[in-house]
Amino acid sequence: MGRARVTPDEFAVADGVDDWRFVLGSIHAEFEVRPFAAAAALVASIGQAADALDHHPEVALRYPGRVRVTLSSHDVGGITEWDVQMARTISALASDAGAVSRPEVAQAVEIAIDTLDADRIRPFWAAVLGYVTTESGSLADPAKLGPPLWFQQMNAHRGERQRFHLDVSVPHGVATARVAAAIAAGGRLVSDQFARSWWILADPDGNEACVCTWQDRG
Repeated sequence: MGRARVTPDEFAVADGVDDWRFVLGSIHAEFEVRPFAAAAALVASIGQAADALDHHPEVALRYPGRVRVTLSSHDVGGITEWDVQMARTISALASDAGAVSRPEVAQAVEIAIDTLDADRIRPFWAAVLGYVTTESGSLADPAKLGPPLWFQQMNAHRGERQRFHLDVSVPHGVATARVAAAIAAGGRLVSDQFARSWWILADPDGNEACVCTWQDRG
């Protein structure tokens, strides 16, 4: 079974993965199926396939019948041919269950804090959130329910803007529409200097968020 790493560009043109989108280092799919028992049965079938392939995704089941699946190969810090094969298997199972694919809803949210000294403030945030420190120095929810928190190293104190912002990673095909919707809802574009990697937006009070994709990241 292939363990070769797959880049986001390669995945975007791969066959048989139309249900899936690359977002923040993983591939994501969401399926709608009714009734709820049918969605639960889909989860069970995914579990059986995962055991058979010895490659296990993260699966979330939500009422009234939404199944979200996330795949990555943690040993390489990205996706591999193994993930692509598992994605195709899961898509086939979802199709057999009569599920409706919703690839456009894939996203991942991160909280970012600008700081001059991450080591000084990291213990506080780990304690107050009940999070654990990862090898990269970011913080993660051990229950895998809350968004990760990472620290953006600053070279000088930034007093004119807030130190918190949200990073919202979305499929590359919906990013510009998400930016436009945020602006139409009363926000403003702070900067598109780094687009298509990310756009910096702010609400009417100046609170910031970035809409991010995998594109143009070298």
